[in-house]
Amino acid sequence: MTSRKLAGRIGAGLTALALAACSQETDMTADTTAAAPQTSALIERAGGIEAPRADQRPVEIEQLGFTRVDEYQWIKDDNWQQVMREPEVLDSDIRELLDAENAYLDAVMEPTAELQERIFQEIRGRIKEDDSSVPERDGGYQYFTRYREGGQYPIYARRPIDPETGEPAGEEEILVDGDAEAADFEYLDFSSMEHSPDHQYVAFGVDIRGSEYYEIRIREIATGAIVATLTDESSGDFVWANDSETLYWVWRDENSRSKRVYRQSRTGGASELIYEEPDDGFFVSVGISDGDNYIVINAGGHTSNELRLIDANDPTAEPQLIAPREENVEYYLTEARDRFYFLTNADGAVDFKIVAAPIGNPGRENWEDVVAHRPGTLINAVIGFADWQVRMERQNALPRIVVHNYGSGEEYDIAFDEEAYSLGISQGYEFETDTLRFSYESPSTPEETYDFDMATRERVLLKRQEVPSGHDPEDYVVRRIMAPGHDGVEIPVTILHHRDTPVDGSAPLLLYGYGSYGITIPAAFRVTPLPLVDRGMVYAIAHIRGGMANGYQWYLDGKLEQKINTFRDFVSAGEALASEGYTSRGNIVAYGGSAGGLLVGAAINLQPDLFAGAIAAVPFVDVINTMSDAELPLTPPEWPEWGNPIENAQDYETMFAYSPYDQIQEMDYPHVLATGGLTDPRVTYWEPTKFVARLRDRRTDDGLTLLKMNMGAGHGGASGRFDSLRETALNWAFALMVVGLADEEVEAIAAE
Repeated sequence: MTSRKLAGRIGAGLTALALAACSQETDMTADTTAAAPQTSALIERAGGIEAPRADQRPVEIEQLGFTRVDEYQWIKDDNWQQVMREPEVLDSDIRELLDAENAYLDAVMEPTAELQERIFQEIRGRIKEDDSSVPERDGGYQYFTRYREGGQYPIYARRPIDPETGEPAGEEEILVDGDAEAADFEYLDFSSMEHSPDHQYVAFGVDIRGSEYYEIRIREIATGAIVATLTDESSGDFVWANDSETLYWVWRDENSRSKRVYRQSRTGGASELIYEEPDDGFFVSVGISDGDNYIVINAGGHTSNELRLIDANDPTAEPQLIAPREENVEYYLTEARDRFYFLTNADGAVDFKIVAAPIGNPGRENWEDVVAHRPGTLINAVIGFADWQVRMERQNALPRIVVHNYGSGEEYDIAFDEEAYSLGISQGYEFETDTLRFSYESPSTPEETYDFDMATRERVLLKRQEVPSGHDPEDYVVRRIMAPGHDGVEIPVTILHHRDTPVDGSAPLLLYGYGSYGITIPAAFRVTPLPLVDRGMVYAIAHIRGGMANGYQWYLDGKLEQKINTFRDFVSAGEALASEGYTSRGNIVAYGGSAGGLLVGAAINLQPDLFAGAIAAVPFVDVINTMSDAELPLTPPEWPEWGNPIENAQDYETMFAYSPYDQIQEMDYPHVLATGGLTDPRVTYWEPTKFVARLRDRRTDDGLTLLKMNMGAGHGGASGRFDSLRETALNWAFALMVVGLADEEVEAIAAE
């Protein structure tokens, strides 16, 4: 767990995401000042339902010479750590409030129940239920993940293969049946799923509460028996040593921080502490190098890290530090035959560079540049093979894959035809190979998976994402505009709409954004927005500062003292979309989750009349209180992202000025739906609850203020692949309702 986002693998380099868009002609001659949406009968009905009112129990907080009053601080359970693991111990007053909020939401949204079901079925109908991943070869087997028809959870499986042809040569073996594992639980999430190098065992992490504490189980494949349970205090991060007897796993403390690495036999027994991180601003993770020769321990914060290596062939080996941590310096490892390669921003390489060092002496004093820093060309990720190195770059907001041959020194790009696309790369299990697997998709083109021969440059299509209910890319239009920002920058905005939707200002629009941690939202194919788009809404993504759509500097310009740029960019994107006829002011629904929920909360405080509604999913909105509580899981690690208001008065003032909870004013607001999860360790349940309570009390209009609290899940919401779609259907029904598109359909459904 590294941030208020669903974390990916640490130490593998920056996520390979990309922004692009088509350049099709648009008729901009139509009237762009269309009126706000028509009055909704559903909204009028909701106005007659009494909303719950949280008790006000004011607490005065003195901090660095500043004073603030928090009338809803009591909603944070004093025993919150235990609540994360045992939700039943939640204080009764708090539980009563959350139950009342859920009941109110159900009452308001009850007329849309059939509409929600219809949206749910539309999304589900676009998902191939008995789907399977493209198998990955490892030794004498193909490993893959599949779903059964109607199944909620993945099945992890393998088939034996003919060693000469590589073709399947036997029946499927199920390693872990997700549906069976989840049968007795309301919630279930898997972390890593790793088979042993000798192919006799599989280890997997299971979380049954959404609190992100995982139990590591080891199953003997031949018998199907669980032969050991190593811990129930893991972050879910673990890796096998090459002896197939030893695992390295990460322990999470009572504040949900990943702090220790243990070494333990797969048969259970005593665990040996290998590394403990003393700095609460750093979390640890474990992985294995590309050639499977080294266990890699990464201790990292938001802006710096350090790596330690353990010989994967020697279970008794001690970790060896590569280079000590330095402020604002990151480095990530790729292995070759006799050298290590590091993706790093050392020496002022803002957009990262690649350096090399001997395996026997990899310290920073021996680093030599092999791919120099090129300002404006961001290197996202690097993976290594025996003879090849592959890197993902982004230049001019477009992704590209670059292949380099170690022997000849030759390198080349893999070419693509479309102007708008997203790419992903995968190394697979095998190191001695000429085959690279990559994926390709665009907002209107479903994902395609290819095997690419790096020697011959031939590509083979392995799979094209199937949309069972049908999908014609020609039904949709993808466009990109550059929105003028408040300080002269141009903000990329990707737009998707149905070809029949008029671009005359009359269409409502859902504007999505994130804008933190350097995360860039790709120009990818998603089935979830299509029910909105098919009903006449425009779907837009604002690629705002705080992400890395335009390089690492784009991220730096949207954090700490410059964080306000993130929120103003989002507002600027909405204003540009209205001025260019894709929608009109007051006809936009803002949408974002986690740190994107902070974005939504800040945006409606800045410019409430721009929006008809706002959906803030698990929103990080109580910023000043959260970042002032050093006991919370993510607070110390995230001071480099947001600032430290405990010690720095300027950070306090900057943060307080945009904190959505603290900046709620007595004024009119758009309709708001906030969501949360009771066991969420990233954005704790009390943040959206307090935000809703204060907003409902202070707003001067009759607009809706709704809270959906998932009482059996955490940051990611419901765990089943279809159950989570019901939460999306609720969000979309709310969006359609507040822009006036739901009434007619609800009436038609009722008349059927």
